[in-house]
Amino acid sequence: MAIKINHQLQEQIPHDAAVFPVTFYCDELAALPKHAGPLHWHPYFEIATAKSGVIDYQVGQNHIILEPGDSIFVNSNVLHEIRQVSGDTPDPMPNIVFSGAVVAPETGTIYQKYIHPIARCDSLPFIVFRHDNSQCKEVNQMINEIYCAMRKQNDCYELIVQRNISSIFEYIFHNFETFPRTEASGIQLNAQIRVRKMLSYIYEHYTETVTLEDIAKAADISRSEAGRCFNAYMGCSPIDALIRYRLQIAHRLLNETTLTLQEISFDCGFHSVNYFSRQFCKRYGYAPGKTRNLGK
Repeated sequence: MAIKINHQLQEQIPHDAAVFPVTFYCDELAALPKHAGPLHWHPYFEIATAKSGVIDYQVGQNHIILEPGDSIFVNSNVLHEIRQVSGDTPDPMPNIVFSGAVVAPETGTIYQKYIHPIARCDSLPFIVFRHDNSQCKEVNQMINEIYCAMRKQNDCYELIVQRNISSIFEYIFHNFETFPRTEASGIQLNAQIRVRKMLSYIYEHYTETVTLEDIAKAADISRSEAGRCFNAYMGCSPIDALIRYRLQIAHRLLNETTLTLQEISFDCGFHSVNYFSRQFCKRYGYAPGKTRNLGK
């Protein structure tokens, strides 16, 4: 299932919180160009595992390299993206996105005492569970049991998932003070909010003529400050981020529609088919017309 985000970069999670607030994903990278997902966020927790390749998991400004067998816990409301950096075959990368309400109601004592402090800890945006760390072995086993239960959905699978998520939170709570902290200053937190606003503008207006000034104005900052924010979180300029997003949309349209290159070019904000083709080839390494033949 591909990552779906709205214009505010919030991932659209298909689970029904009133039924069972856990969603299981697998093989997402196979559907993403260059095996890389977009920068996004959601008000839920996330756990993901590298299986066969090496994964670069960006959380905020931090790049965490996951080797096969490593898992990562990503806190709620944090900008993050994923990218496979080794192997030609897409890593299955099983992952779950879930609400803490799967353990207990948000207004209850259990949630407020054991889950809320984790969710509100800005200095703990992620926790890595390494496959070769004996202390993490039990947690990784719990994570794999969750994946197995969510995949098979046999009788009582919800209880298995709930029990293991509860145990993971218990482990985090008991070791809360020992996890490495990523101290985020007020400036860094503010920058993340600015990036959200500017990317939201890009995602909402990419079909139009968009200038650097337009992007900066979305966050009420100068063009130079906009450049600094994008370079810190995405390693590129605001205009480059705009082009990247237009190309991501074009890649999807090439796969899912029969629109001509000219139609896709204009629909994605490019006013020249030749320029669109050059940028596409530069980004993905092959011409846009070849995308449908590759089946990517």
